[in-house]
Amino acid sequence: MRKYVLAAVAGIAALVSCAPRTVEISKEELLDKIKGGWAAQTIGVSYGQPTEFRYLGRVIPDSVALEWAPDQVAKFFNNDDIYMDLTFVGVMDRLGVDAPADSFAVAFANAGYPLWHANQSARYNILNGIMPPESGHWKYNPHANDIDFQIEADFAGLMCPGMPLSSAEIADRVGHLMNYGDGWYGGVFVAAMYANAFFSNDIVKVATDALKMIPEETHFHQAMSDVLACYRNDPADWKAAWQVCEDKWSHETGCPEGMFADFNIDALVNSAYLLIGLLYGEGDFGKTMEIATRCGQDSDCNPASAAGILGTMVGYDAIPEEYLSYLKPIEDSCLNFTPYSLNEVYAESFEQALEMVAKGGGKVDGENVVIRLQKPAPVRLEVSFEGLKVDKRDWFNCYYGNFQGASFTGRGLVLRGWLTGGAPDYVAKVRFLVDGEQAAVMDFPADYHSRSNDLFWNFDLEEKEHTVAMEWLNPVEGADLWVSDIVTYISE
Repeated sequence: MRKYVLAAVAGIAALVSCAPRTVEISKEELLDKIKGGWAAQTIGVSYGQPTEFRYLGRVIPDSVALEWAPDQVAKFFNNDDIYMDLTFVGVMDRLGVDAPADSFAVAFANAGYPLWHANQSARYNILNGIMPPESGHWKYNPHANDIDFQIEADFAGLMCPGMPLSSAEIADRVGHLMNYGDGWYGGVFVAAMYANAFFSNDIVKVATDALKMIPEETHFHQAMSDVLACYRNDPADWKAAWQVCEDKWSHETGCPEGMFADFNIDALVNSAYLLIGLLYGEGDFGKTMEIATRCGQDSDCNPASAAGILGTMVGYDAIPEEYLSYLKPIEDSCLNFTPYSLNEVYAESFEQALEMVAKGGGKVDGENVVIRLQKPAPVRLEVSFEGLKVDKRDWFNCYYGNFQGASFTGRGLVLRGWLTGGAPDYVAKVRFLVDGEQAAVMDFPADYHSRSNDLFWNFDLEEKEHTVAMEWLNPVEGADLWVSDIVTYISE
């Protein structure tokens, strides 16, 4: 798999040389746009955070006011949508813009912040010797299609002005730490929209050109195309686009927690909500954030990236003062788990952008920057859970002592649950057996920081009847294993 990824990166690098058109921008304006992206992203996440995952499978009704409180930016300033990006910015600060995937992986896995979903599964993988790209691949990570890299890819676009192919190359190195398929495409798409926004004020073009980075045969491309078609048909009715996404795309094979439930953290549907906010917001900051938030589900991540892309387009100085005035007083404050303040992030991202410009064939000419623009071209085809579809979900909701194992017919499973209790340094060791044979031994630390999201999974089974059982190898007093449910998969 690693040779395949390296070959794909080489292919992207070859495409970079095919875009001879150049554009000139002053250093001052370039910095203003980079600042605009970071600042607006921070404002956007604080705008939507109060409703995060409170509205599942439904829009936030107009009767529910989304009020902007003066203390909202400061209150939600230290959010994973921001400090996660800064892990990767920091690696490039230390090692340069060509830092290898393993360096990002080590920094990410050992960072002090908590993680969830694809990120948490990737952390467990990396700490247990499964490095990228396998750490994000669906056979090793049942959350491969989740939103995680979509909300962390902003930095890659902000350091690649007018260079979506270069942003995709960075996305290849970083995004496969935790995602694959639609999960990776969410990050590629967001990064490309940021890159395009530096030199276009046409939101439809920014999005359409970014979508050219995604293979047409993917569900991700088809879903974003549906949103664009809805907007062209009626640019005033964002709820119609939302309904198309709900009816057609909300039941993808993704996060096991969301199977047969209203909860949806998949990148595909949340990227669609982000795009709905951008298109129907029509360049207005408040309207863009409100629509992206009212789409529900991950309602802080989506307005964060939508606002960030818009902020990149118009620049820091054009962000409405009603939002910016509450950010300025905390721009020198360090974000949690990082050595950076926003002002330092602005400067570091600007320096990294200059490096990427030079790498892409551009140059700094006095107080101006000459950028070789890149034409979008699709990255490689990836399909998570290829050949599989979810069959059913059965609930146990019991502790280990009452779990009698499970029988199912199919090709794959995810067994969900978690460790409860135990001393801070305790690590439960659990053997999982499929059809009576050992399939894996998993570690479950009492400290959630480095624990797996799920108890056990396997997507490589022969399609037939199977049994799955578990043996707790080192039980201790005060700890227990909760077995929640099993999601099973059959051939598509």
